[in-house]
Amino acid sequence: MMKIKEKGKQIIVPKVGDIVKGKVIAKEKAAVFLDLGILGTGIIYGKEFYEARNELKNVNIGDLISAKVIDSDNEDGYVDLSLNKAQKEIAWSQISERKENKEIFTVRILGANKGGLMTRVLGITAFIPVSQLSSEHYPKVEGGDTQKILRHLQKFVGKDLQVRVLDFNPKEESLILSEKLIEIEEIKKELEKYKVGDIVEVEVTGIADFGVFVKILNKEGKDIEGLIHISELSWQLINSPADVVRIGEKLKAKIVDITEEKVSLSIKALEEDPWKKIEKKYKVGDVVEGKVKKIDSFGALVEVAPKVQGLCHISEFGSFEKMEKVLKLEGVYKFKISQFEPNNHRMILEILEKEKEENKENTKEDNKTE
Repeated sequence: MMKIKEKGKQIIVPKVGDIVKGKVIAKEKAAVFLDLGILGTGIIYGKEFYEARNELKNVNIGDLISAKVIDSDNEDGYVDLSLNKAQKEIAWSQISERKENKEIFTVRILGANKGGLMTRVLGITAFIPVSQLSSEHYPKVEGGDTQKILRHLQKFVGKDLQVRVLDFNPKEESLILSEKLIEIEEIKKELEKYKVGDIVEVEVTGIADFGVFVKILNKEGKDIEGLIHISELSWQLINSPADVVRIGEKLKAKIVDITEEKVSLSIKALEEDPWKKIEKKYKVGDVVEGKVKKIDSFGALVEVAPKVQGLCHISEFGSFEKMEKVLKLEGVYKFKISQFEPNNHRMILEILEKEKEENKENTKEDNKTE
């Protein structure tokens, strides 16, 4: 507020942007007048009246309301006010307080898209990204099918969720909420009961291409969500987690990592390490027979012993196309071991030149026959 002296007395003039309070003294068809006391008379009209018309319908003579100064002295001598701008500024201020205080509050879900859920907080449009949903509500959709994710999220429309403010930006009118933040605090407390190396009972809650979502069954507290990566499901090469587990299945698993609220588990850690059986059986330079179990952009994974795979790198062939001409899935070939580190579960293979040439010739013959 600005203070101006006029003939021995002080007059307080509101600044543009100030939030002021006033009592409603008159209502017209397209204007509302407020008594601002020593600040004079305020008016909400024109565009500002239209934007707040729904709220102003419920305003009665004598009501005390807050508004934002947009002109301290218009041509008619009134203080021009905006109800809508004041409400937004007050709302952003309250949202800031909620974030600072880590306040938990309830919102009603109004819509959904593939990225998350939409709602409103104090009249401000807000968004809850999929990544900020609790483990219970997160869409565990196999293959990441976006349509299935959307159908899952649409189930929450019309329902209430408890959230906290994750981030906000009044200038961009961006408000991001999180359900996960609440869960994280609870999980951190529960995780104090566990340590790396613990063997726990888990139940499969979801299956994705990269692994399996599970919950650690806790009889004395909250079940904790964890992840078993596809590489930790078995020593055997697995193309899809769905091939070895099913939703609802209960298993034993070992905790291999705890990072803040994230828990990583392993089933294969409870199995005997098959590499220990072969560490004395093979050495660099040995020629072994192996079955091709997977062909990828980096090379071929070859099973040389039960649940033990070595890598024949793509550089052995020059290109993916050439590799495909020489090696076939489930085909059995002879390889030479060029690197062998059983403690690191690492074996690098070189295909014998004889095998390479024979298979090239076989491919040519097959092409002629076709």
